[in-house]
Amino acid sequence: MSDDEGMEELVSEEMLWDRIPEVEGEERASTFYELSARIFARGQYDEALALAETARDIYSQLGVTSASEGLAQAYSAIGYNLNQLKRIDEAATAMSKAVEILRENKSPIALELACTLGEWWYTSKQYEKVVLTMNECAQEHLVDSNEIGAANDLHLIGCAERELKNYTKAIEAFKEARALFKRNKEVIHVARCDQKIASCLIELGEGELALETAQKAVDVFETGHDHRREVFAMFEYGKAQILLEKYDDGLATLENVLAVVSEDEPKDFEFIVDIERRICKIMRMQGRNDEANEIERRLKSVQEALEEEPRSFLEGDLES
Repeated sequence: MSDDEGMEELVSEEMLWDRIPEVEGEERASTFYELSARIFARGQYDEALALAETARDIYSQLGVTSASEGLAQAYSAIGYNLNQLKRIDEAATAMSKAVEILRENKSPIALELACTLGEWWYTSKQYEKVVLTMNECAQEHLVDSNEIGAANDLHLIGCAERELKNYTKAIEAFKEARALFKRNKEVIHVARCDQKIASCLIELGEGELALETAQKAVDVFETGHDHRREVFAMFEYGKAQILLEKYDDGLATLENVLAVVSEDEPKDFEFIVDIERRICKIMRMQGRNDEANEIERRLKSVQEALEEEPRSFLEGDLES
């Protein structure tokens, strides 16, 4: 940005602040919203949030149809700021209000914000709300002939259903997403669906089909040199081997997966613990109790480090 452009931006924001005492109603709310957007862009999310909330309050007090889109914009701004502040539940609640208003007004941006809302519901572990939100999005994307958009929606629905342990419904969603991705030659995304279908089949006890499906995912990721996803597909492949009582093969697969993820930075300790616990279980079945005991001893220390401490303890520790 040139010096002139920087000065223009500075003056523009200064003018917005100067305008506040001079305007009322919708124009005043719009000014607060514009200021919020400028300050959000600078990463000052607490201040931007306060300005967006002021805009929302003014729009709400107006109570007129002409202000409804502005009210939706204010709610979405509140949502984006809360999301940046890691207050994800509140962010999703604010965004849901924005989407509701925009849908009522047949706004073209409602679908985009609804997709963002679905992702936020997933992050906040509100999985039933993910399914409801993304089902609507998928239908709208299909009406618009946006098959990739619909496929992404269905994939997220499958992930939510899997978290809810509705494995049959999850498989149905992943299969629908897979068909759309395949039709559009999105090969990596087809394999992503296969990997997750395999994980659901394992939960349903369908070992042979899970092994075959996981192998397809592994083949695609290996060919595409997508090594990160290949590791997760190999994890499902190893779980399927164990389900089929191919313990030696399953143990070898899990140990290979562990060797790879242990080299990652930053380390995903929750994933590492999951793998090591499965390895430990197989070792006990093979009578290798001393090795299993050593793994469990180590994992206790890791688990203790992963557990959240009571807030009062942490605050006392910081003060000392």
